[in-house]
Amino acid sequence: MAFNQELLKTSNVKFTFHFIVYLIYYCLEAFILQFFPCRKNVAGKIVLVTGSANGIGREIVLNFAPLGAILVLWDIDEEGNKETAELAKKSGAQAVYTYRCDVSNREEVYAVAKQVQKEIGDVNILIDDAGIMNGKNFIDLTDAEMEKTLEVNAMAHFWAFRTFLPSMVTKNDGHLVIIASLVALFGHNKASDYAASKAAALGFFESASFELWAAKKKGVNTTIILPYIVDTKLTKGLKTVRPFLVPILDVKYVGKKIVDAILKEKLYLILPHFGYIIPLRLFLPRKAVFALMKYLGIFNVADNY
Repeated sequence: MAFNQELLKTSNVKFTFHFIVYLIYYCLEAFILQFFPCRKNVAGKIVLVTGSANGIGREIVLNFAPLGAILVLWDIDEEGNKETAELAKKSGAQAVYTYRCDVSNREEVYAVAKQVQKEIGDVNILIDDAGIMNGKNFIDLTDAEMEKTLEVNAMAHFWAFRTFLPSMVTKNDGHLVIIASLVALFGHNKASDYAASKAAALGFFESASFELWAAKKKGVNTTIILPYIVDTKLTKGLKTVRPFLVPILDVKYVGKKIVDAILKEKLYLILPHFGYIIPLRLFLPRKAVFALMKYLGIFNVADNY
């Protein structure tokens, strides 16, 4: 028994030493890559973007357009999707395909996905951007509204990943991207259903990412985007009382940063940068947390939504 305990202790020390070495190495590698970044080549790759008819989704498409990717656009707004396609073609897109798809409808996602695979091929990069927001206090939300938010902002990722991930795993090559929100890390007024759906998306994404890594499918990359308020139709009426800390982000800037993060195969992208300190609130006492959130304007950000 004593021998086994000593062996276990030696094994733990060895494992911890290896972990520290790898941790230092990976952090040093990441630091160097900040100055000499490697960007993936997406020419000829099939890139599918949901929620592409406007806002962040449209900007993602337009930033991919000149890179030679084959673009597949999904949205329930067919007219807006056609406009995005035309803009993408003017921006130099190699090929653009549009499909009407309600991502909250599981069977519709499965059916349209099969159509894409048959007509175009296996998707190489999946970017789940589609989202909705009600902007109501929890007590005023109907059951149907809460369920719809969760279906579009959370469950839709399940159906899309389930459809496109198997071919990526088989080839050990691909990229999965979720556009979540900083609200996944802290809520604000009139966002109970929205924050819950984005937190669910974050939890799902991280679990799926860790499963892929554990299965040694390191060729399948994952990226989650956590922006705060972006100037789109979805966020009209939202305000910020501390713009120097919590600015309303320009949608073109956000689209550019997202595509850059995908090309650099980043795991996380938080916008604006103040969001990286938000988890520190876990170490603050209760009253300090509420004082901080009041200072940042979190209690009233959606008063005029």
